[in-house]
Order: sequence, then C-alpha cells, then structure tokens
Amino acid sequence: MLKITRTIFPIFVTLVATLAIAILPARAELKLDITKGVVEPMPIAITDFLSGDQLGANITGVIAADLERSGLFAPIDKGAFIEKISNPDAAPRFEDWKVINAQALVTGRVTKQPDGRLKAEFRLWDTFAGQQLDGQQFFTSPDSWRRVAHIIADAIYQKLTGEKGYFDTRVVFVDESGTREKRVKRLAIMDQDGANVRYLTNGKDLVLTPRFSPSRQEITYMSFEGAKPQVYLLQLETGQRELVGNFPGMTIAPRFSSDGQKVAMSLLQDDGSANIYAMDVRSRTTTRLTSTSAIDTGASYSPDNAQVVFGSDRGGRPQIYKMGADGSNPQRISFGDGSYSTPVWSPRGDLIAFTKQSGGQFSIGVMKTDGSGERILTSGYHDEGPTWAPNGRVLMFYRFPPGSNSPHLFTIDLTGRNLRQIQTPNLASDPAWSPLLE
Repeated sequence: MLKITRTIFPIFVTLVATLAIAILPARAELKLDITKGVVEPMPIAITDFLSGDQLGANITGVIAADLERSGLFAPIDKGAFIEKISNPDAAPRFEDWKVINAQALVTGRVTKQPDGRLKAEFRLWDTFAGQQLDGQQFFTSPDSWRRVAHIIADAIYQKLTGEKGYFDTRVVFVDESGTREKRVKRLAIMDQDGANVRYLTNGKDLVLTPRFSPSRQEITYMSFEGAKPQVYLLQLETGQRELVGNFPGMTIAPRFSSDGQKVAMSLLQDDGSANIYAMDVRSRTTTRLTSTSAIDTGASYSPDNAQVVFGSDRGGRPQIYKMGADGSNPQRISFGDGSYSTPVWSPRGDLIAFTKQSGGQFSIGVMKTDGSGERILTSGYHDEGPTWAPNGRVLMFYRFPPGSNSPHLFTIDLTGRNLRQIQTPNLASDPAWSPLLE
C-alpha cells in the first residue's frame, strides 16, 4: 500500500488500479494532442461523485475547475446529462454520453470509512470506444478532500494528454494589503487554484522574491530585516527559519538549484555592482560565479544543474546571459529590442521564460536556451516575474492594470492563449510554483 503523508496538509493516499468493466474491440486510445499550436478543448462530462452529502459535488467541482482552467478541456454543463449515474462501478450507457458529444466521462463516489477516513474513487471512460481508460481509489483524511480532487484531476490530465498534470501543487507569493503609502507585504502560500491561503510571515518586515525548493518543503526569500535585506531559508513543515550566510552587503534574488542542494543569489557591492554567488545548502560554503562591475542578478539553474541563466546590464542595458554552473563561459543570449530580466529555466529544459520591457510596456515571453525562437506570450502595462508550472506548460506571473500600483496573479499557457486571473484575498505579486507534491 502506497502512502503519501504531508505534515502541512496531512493526507494518506492509496492508489489502486481497477479493471475495465468490459472487454471491447480495440480502438486507438483517446488522447488530446497538445503539441499543436492551438488545441480545441476536449468536451468532458464529470458527474457528481456519489456521497450522500455535498462533499461529492464539491470534489467534482474542483476537478472540473482544474481541467477547465487548463484550457485543454471543456466540462459539459450537468443540465445536458441524460443518464443519471447511480452505480459508478457499472459501465455507463455510452450512447447517452455520445449524444451530448462527451468524448470522455468521469464517474465516482466518496464514502466515509469506519476509521474516519474518506475513500474517493473515480473511473475515466472513453465514451466513443465504450471502454474504461483509468480507475483509481484514494484514502484520505476528511480535511484533505481538495487535495484528492487535485490528484484525480492530475490523473485525468495525464491519461488524456500523455503529460503530467500540475494541479496538486502550491504557490508561494507575496500578499499585499493596505494603502499604497502603507503597503504591508507578507509571505503567503496557497493551492495553485488560489484556495487554502496561509500566511508565513506577519508583515512586520518587507519580504520579496520567495522561491520553492524542488526537493524539500522549504522556501528561500529576501527580507528587509534590520539594516539591510538578506536571504533566508524557511522550513514550511516546522516554521524554522535561518539566515543564508553572513555577507557584508545586501543579498537579493535567491533561487534554489534544481536538486535543491544550492542557492544562487546576488550580493550587492558598495560601488553599486552586484555579483552572483552560489551557496551549498549543507556545508554553507559559497562560490563566486561572476566578477564584473555590472549588476548580475536573477540566476536560474538548468534542470540538470549544468548551466545558469541570469540577467545582467554588463552590455549597457539588462539582457539575458547564460554560463556554466561554475561561472565559466558567460555568453549573451537575448538580442531583441528592449530590456530583459527575470529569466527562469523551464523544468523541461527546452525554454527560458523572461520579462521584457520595450515600447512602453512589459511582456512575458519564452525563448530557446540559445536565445533563438523568442515568442511573446502576453503584454501589458506591467507584466513581470514568470514562474513555471512543474510540467513546463503553464506560466504564472503578476500584472499591474494600466495606471495602477495593484498587482494580481495570472496564468498563461505556452500557446499564448488561456490567460486566467488567480483570485487571491488581497493583492499579490512575486509568485513561485512548487513541484508536484508527493
């Protein structure tokens, strides 16, 4: 029995593959081709999970919202359903679902166990082939029902697209409240859909640029405590916090390496320059990666940790450069009009996301790792700070509406379509996406 336990959001999950109800003639497996530039959303019917109370419908709502928000699926209105599912273990009447053009169908149930846990089950059906594509069951504590819904949505997404989902993830960000003159900034964490917001700092000190560790429930961020801003590590499970090094100057823009073993950050010098350093998280030894009179900042490691991409104004204005993880062979890779900043390497390793400022507006774009193939995904009065979903298909960033100093979080996919705002309790900026939870 496979168990997944989380201290912050406790959950115990067992995944059990179920057998197909019937053996039917073979047909090409239902699959959504997401390699195309523009994808027509797949119509999918998601029935309320049987539960005897509102919980089943709540779980279904989260699953449907996850899939719809991806832009790849179009959940069908429940009012169009012909068949009323009374036994999710039995094969549905496929003709009733084909009539409403449901290419895929999800059925399920939620039951309370004698030990107090919930048992959530689902089946995914290919209605036109008349066969089951997937079926799993999960055991969880009652307060973790939303996470189970995200896990089910991920399973459906992966089965129908061939790629891992990104719904069972969290985002750390800077929550902003108060007036423009007295803005309070607190570190906060939430589910990727904006639910379950929890505050990590009290707002007494200004905080910026939180970043997730890819291997531990840990974040790094910059805090303006005392006389100078410095970089801290915060353990999400225990709340333990510690200073990253004792540098003489200000340390900014921290980011973990892809294996979580190092933190790259910039150290500001008295002459106004900034150079990039890497610190080993275990030994706390530091290595200087750049040595210029320019401002080098925003380092981001490649997935294999062999290279680092960063921003620098060493050529006269901010551009994107990359170098070996030891600081060797730095080379400029951005050559378009305007200025570039906040480069972030894709988890897939094939693209680098960035912020671009040109023509009086800000844009979020991507380029190949050699700087070719630049594409702008979205532009606005002030769009900044992209962060990748762990499957490398969606970006989250923050945007200021025209003439405003009020940031909000948005997502957009690699096609440049499907722009969505993420609802947060207050204003929000500086998002950083977690890896998939385990």
